[in-house]
Amino acid sequence: MPRTLSTAEVADFREKLCDVAARMFAERGKDGFTMRELASELGVSPMTPYRYFHDKDEILAAVRARIFLQFAVTLEQAYGAPGDAGERGQAAGEAYVRFALENPASYKLMFDMSQPEDGKYPELAQAAARARKTMTRHIPAMIEAGMLQGDPEVIGHVFWVILHGVVTLQLAGKLDPECDMRTILDAAFSAVTKGLHPETKC
Repeated sequence: MPRTLSTAEVADFREKLCDVAARMFAERGKDGFTMRELASELGVSPMTPYRYFHDKDEILAAVRARIFLQFAVTLEQAYGAPGDAGERGQAAGEAYVRFALENPASYKLMFDMSQPEDGKYPELAQAAARARKTMTRHIPAMIEAGMLQGDPEVIGHVFWVILHGVVTLQLAGKLDPECDMRTILDAAFSAVTKGLHPETKC
């Protein structure tokens, strides 16, 4: 009969399991390994992971929730730096790019995989919502400061499309090596921001 684990021991093993699972999801994809193979990687019996998670989907949700929270905290810290709305938004954007480039596997797990958002994984839904809010929280402040005009939701999505598109192409090695990624980002944001500026004439 297995001994009863303390709360700290359970938390520690869940973290270890999620670390190993994150690597396996990134390397093999959602369907590229079994729970038995995960257990083998952890050096435990085949049934041990089931003591902590119902199935692989639940593990993936826990892994992605943890990454979304790390991502959100990174952007929140950057946005909290001194400066006006535009400068703080730029700091958050730079933090976004750094996180993606320094953690490519984690970035892909956040945005290249999808799971039901019907309440089955509330921690994942909350973490993803926090990250989404953090990515665009500077937009209303920039509108209020007179730097932009328009629907903050639409502008937020436009800015995210630029960031995600350029970062994804960079991670895939599809950008021309002669053209620096940040030069592309600067040009794209400059053009879009100019078009959304209240003083821009049609």
